[in-house]
Amino acid sequence: MKKIILMAFVTIVAVMGGGNAVSTLPKVVKISANTCHKDKTFVDKNTNLMWQDQHFTDVEDAAFKNNRSVAKAGNHKHAVKYCRTLNYAGYSDWRLPTKDELMAVHRLEGQVFTNFRDGDFWTSTQAMGSKYYVVYPADAYPYERNQKESNYIRCVRCVSSTAK
Repeated sequence: MKKIILMAFVTIVAVMGGGNAVSTLPKVVKISANTCHKDKTFVDKNTNLMWQDQHFTDVEDAAFKNNRSVAKAGNHKHAVKYCRTLNYAGYSDWRLPTKDELMAVHRLEGQVFTNFRDGDFWTSTQAMGSKYYVVYPADAYPYERNQKESNYIRCVRCVSSTAK
């Protein structure tokens, strides 16, 4: 009997749980266009380099943390291929930056990228053995990493290039 009364009470609470809901809300809620992620780039006028400044997804963050390769996160081989095949902001001549290029952009005053992560980013510069350099944005220093590790990816291209 207690179970029946308890279930009836829970059902009534669930049905009436709307509280102070307003019945005049529109059936379709308009979503602001600002929620869509547009192609963004940062152009360093001193080096004539255009940098990919794209939104990072939860899937990419998970790939970074779990040593997997998805879009803008992955092992070094994936990073090279990702940049070579990237078609972003109307350009298809992207590449993985060198260690010096990535260090230089992160040493600029202020946060130049709208979309950033607190993790290492791959470079195309090989270190000793089968390791490659990554750059940590917070200190702009290079660190050697095993090429099979997962790190973030930010592609770059020359502004003066005419390839599309």
